[in-house]
Amino acid sequence: MSDRTLDALRAAAAPARRSTPPQAPTLLLAGATGPMGAAVLQRLGGSHRFAQVQVLAREAMRAGPRRLLPVVVGNTPPGEGWPRTVRADVAVVMFDPPRLFYERERSLWTPRPEQLPALAHWLHGVGVRTLAVVQPHTQARLPEALKRGLANLDEQAVAAVGFERLLLLRSAQPPREAAGGPLLQRLARWMLGALHYMVPAQEQPVRAAAVAELLAAALEFAPPGIHIASPERVWRAAQRDGARAEALRWLQTGPDATFAENPPEPQRQPVI
Repeated sequence: MSDRTLDALRAAAAPARRSTPPQAPTLLLAGATGPMGAAVLQRLGGSHRFAQVQVLAREAMRAGPRRLLPVVVGNTPPGEGWPRTVRADVAVVMFDPPRLFYERERSLWTPRPEQLPALAHWLHGVGVRTLAVVQPHTQARLPEALKRGLANLDEQAVAAVGFERLLLLRSAQPPREAAGGPLLQRLARWMLGALHYMVPAQEQPVRAAAVAELLAAALEFAPPGIHIASPERVWRAAQRDGARAEALRWLQTGPDATFAENPPEPQRQPVI
């Protein structure tokens, strides 16, 4: 029997090698409070796309959703005495204030806008390569520091940290209508404005669940770089085709807006 025949027999008798499937990434949530935090936690935590879901907490949580691992950081500023043994691949930062009648939310750590650069540096140090910053979905819940849009030096500093993917989702706002026009057109607009409570559901302001769906789709499809969802785009994500279709349109089009000042890395132009 030839050597080639023996090698073929040995290969046929050997147990088949099983390819190791790629390990699912780990998710870390900062500010998982309020309607937005609850919607993101439900959408991303229940999608099974992440091997583990961690959440920053001020104190140990007595009870929480299944598969939720609290990371206790106390009340100290980001990075000061925070654990360095934490490991995460994807992080989502939100600013919705906690609802005080939810015991779990009172235990969670919620960042302030001025803490975003320090938090970004800590996240990058524990392995995060994809960072998403989600503003509250309604203007009424915006902290004072966010009402100016967050397109400032803090945002520039976060972009300069070196994340592979940076997603910035603005607060949802419907597209602005032209204020001018003929007298009859302005009169008709004023009369129809009194019927705003009869607007169909698909044209109502964005719900937190719709923003969470847009975020989930963006985390799935976004290529490396800086991607900014304008307020009008976030609002449109809840209309007609849905958030997933809007995310595809957003991430497959070229950049049509940038930071308020020059972007920190010209080769990573933001996509809006």
